[in-house]
Amino acid sequence: MRRDVFQAIADPNRREIMNMLAVQPMNLNAIADRFEVSRPAISKHVRILTECGLIIIEQKGRERYCKASPSKLKEVSDWVAHFSKFWDIKLNSLKNYIENEQHSNSKRNKH
Repeated sequence: MRRDVFQAIADPNRREIMNMLAVQPMNLNAIADRFEVSRPAISKHVRILTECGLIIIEQKGRERYCKASPSKLKEVSDWVAHFSKFWDIKLNSLKNYIENEQHSNSKRNKH
């Protein structure tokens, strides 16, 4: 099954792993030490993040370090931006409607 970025960031533990790796690369043990879930669970989260291209694992000596590769998050940003534009248009339309109604009501009240 091919996973996508949206599946990866749906889990709060994976989002926290991304937040940690955005600060600095870490090995799997250092990541796991910051969570109260099992190391196999953390390994699964890291595997999903890797499959989605959100993190890269590099071998340094005997250690494997994970580092963030947030460029794939642009897909999420683009998707959100699409709906942001949609809501901007809708909210501006509502604002204009309310302002026109208020203006019309104030004219009626003057007469």
